[in-house]
Amino acid sequence: MPDAWQLINGGEVSQQQLKVVAKDLLKAAGEQKLWFFHGEMGSGKTTLIKSIGEVLGVNEIMSSPTFSIINEYEGADGNKIYHFDLYRIKDEKELMEIGANEYFDSGQWCLIEWPEKLGTMTPSSHFDIRITTTGVHHRKIEYQRT
Repeated sequence: MPDAWQLINGGEVSQQQLKVVAKDLLKAAGEQKLWFFHGEMGSGKTTLIKSIGEVLGVNEIMSSPTFSIINEYEGADGNKIYHFDLYRIKDEKELMEIGANEYFDSGQWCLIEWPEKLGTMTPSSHFDIRITTTGVHHRKIEYQRT
């Protein structure tokens, strides 16, 4: 059974606080490296993922993989960080063609935007992050371990 949703920073978060939020999320996730990011278009999923990458030691510029579907980075410890944007995925066949399950089973970081597109391929164990826009420059960020 999933844990209850937990708020980060007691409620609203500004962009200037994202590095601290990223550290808090990494601590809350424990050993879980499969993360799902939920939120409307423009809610800040990619921006938060960039902050997480920065905390993990990614030295290159991280960008949204909207057209490539997956971007690969390397953290300071040599582990891979896979950033997925599944917005353009039409069906599970496409996910199988890109080898999604192999990435998920790799033990490497998998940070996934639009996880709703996974359908029946959704792994049962993952770390959920929900971002809600509360103002022009503020978001509510919640997490849940499943």
